[in-house]
Amino acid sequence: MTRLTGSALRLTVHIGENDTWHHKPLYSEIVHRAHAAGLAGASVFRGIEGFGASSLIHTSRLLSLSEDLPVAVVIVDTETRVREFLPQLDELVTEGLVTLDACEVIRYVGRDDRQEPNQGRTGTKGKKSL
Repeated sequence: MTRLTGSALRLTVHIGENDTWHHKPLYSEIVHRAHAAGLAGASVFRGIEGFGASSLIHTSRLLSLSEDLPVAVVIVDTETRVREFLPQLDELVTEGLVTLDACEVIRYVGRDDRQEPNQGRTGTKGKKSL
């Protein structure tokens, strides 16, 4: 597992949910390539409304005809590793916005596969009675 604390770089890719790469969702291709590249993590967030360079507003409102909602893929890792990943985005992202932001990682902890689900988490679910 990647250890990551301190200074890092956040890469955000703003695209549409209908954008594709070889008949697959583009956001999925980005996440799978980030995983294959060994990056610390990637998440996809679906927006409810937005517009980009085309100035066409996309929204999830019931009466809207638009279904191509905005999607943001967020990746965080060291600056070196994120910058090494950028050439792959040059190949994949033909429309959209790619941004980089400096950030600080405070905590990055994964689940130990040997743990029972919910073990070590706070709250009442998953706790065993004595």
